[in-house]
Amino acid sequence: MSTLRAVWDELLGLFVDDGSLAAAILVLVGLVAVLRDIGAIGGPVAGGLLFGGLVLILLENVRRGARR
Repeated sequence: MSTLRAVWDELLGLFVDDGSLAAAILVLVGLVAVLRDIGAIGGPVAGGLLFGGLVLILLENVRRGARR
């Protein structure tokens, strides 16, 4: 049973290495989706916000990882 648990943990780690990174991405995507649905922003602006936000989230995650 411990082997199955180890395999599961490795597979999960492939997709969610850092919980805060995954949470930040979900929050960003959700926020942009809500803003787009209510008509506060247009398609190109939503794409720009997603791109810029994801770049900033990734840079922050890399900065935190370098400090460890």
